[in-house]
Amino acid sequence: MYAVVRTGGKQYKVTKDQVLTVESLAGDVGSKLTLSEVLMLGGDAPKLGAPLVKGASIACEIVEHGQGEKVIAFKKKRRKNTHRKRGHRQHFTKLKVLDIVAG
Repeated sequence: MYAVVRTGGKQYKVTKDQVLTVESLAGDVGSKLTLSEVLMLGGDAPKLGAPLVKGASIACEIVEHGQGEKVIAFKKKRRKNTHRKRGHRQHFTKLKVLDIVAG
């Protein structure tokens, strides 16, 4: 069984015992978390939400918090001796899916 869940403005297809990286979420490492925005439940008898599946949720555990790879934004204007360099590292949270509750 799998589910499509929405968190941080993105959609993820998850299965039980999967570890996924999502946008940064509040909570301590090792704490339990419930994602309630389930868009679809798949398997033998799929359920589609309009827009959400009623009563469905995903039980997760926070594995770690961290920062992604550095991304460089470099802007240059030719012949003007002008440039701007900025770096960015996006924060993330790794989740382990413990259970998919169909509701």
